[in-house]
Amino acid sequence: MADDQQRQRRAAGIRRPPPPFRVVTVSHVDALTPYMSRVVFEGEALGDLAPGAPAASVRLLLPPDGLDELVMPDWTGNEFLLPDGSRPIIRTFTPLDVTDTAIALEVVLHDGGTTSAWVTRAEPGDPAAISGPGRGHEIDTTATTYVLLGDETALPAIGQLIDAMPLGLPVASIVEVRHPDARVEFTRRDADSTRWVIAESNGPPGSALLEALRDTDIEERAYVWAAGEAGAMQQIRRHLADERGLTRTQTTVRGYWKHGR
Repeated sequence: MADDQQRQRRAAGIRRPPPPFRVVTVSHVDALTPYMSRVVFEGEALGDLAPGAPAASVRLLLPPDGLDELVMPDWTGNEFLLPDGSRPIIRTFTPLDVTDTAIALEVVLHDGGTTSAWVTRAEPGDPAAISGPGRGHEIDTTATTYVLLGDETALPAIGQLIDAMPLGLPVASIVEVRHPDARVEFTRRDADSTRWVIAESNGPPGSALLEALRDTDIEERAYVWAAGEAGAMQQIRRHLADERGLTRTQTTVRGYWKHGR
């Protein structure tokens, strides 16, 4: 019966309702680098937002532009909408350090970003809401090595994956950043296991990451996890399948954001 209901919802264009939003408030904001801030939220019964696997996700709901008051959206069966019919400000992040009363999110700062602008002016007590968690990544312990790829938006997830990997499992990371000052430290692995590449100033996002990947040896039984700009991830997915011959069971490729949106 449940399968029949799911098929009927898909046929009607109706998606499964996501978890409800939980109201939280800003506890404090810390600058990690000139390009990333860590926002700690506090609330009640947040422990359920803790994912069972690394690189999971939660949705962050922010007040509408120009308003300090949080407005909760309604689920239409296909998307969230505010009472006036407009789309709410919802972004997806990797949940960090989740407890029963707190959760942390790390936000990449860039010009023109709605969430970036909110973070730069956020103060203790400011309201927001969080929903989740989305499914994380189950580490394939049969792989001979892991290759982690991403841009700055993937740094929190890559850090979680590195922390969750068995120490006997070799891990190599390639991360594209805008500036050397955007680099962070992954303390559980040797610094030499991460290769940092600088984004091309006039090139599309992810182009330096793809070029570095082309120059990287990948073992036959390796597992590749990648996340970043959606267009770049499409190219990386094709490269892994068509040029490296990796199967779908050997790769996870996620578009975290889309250039121009």
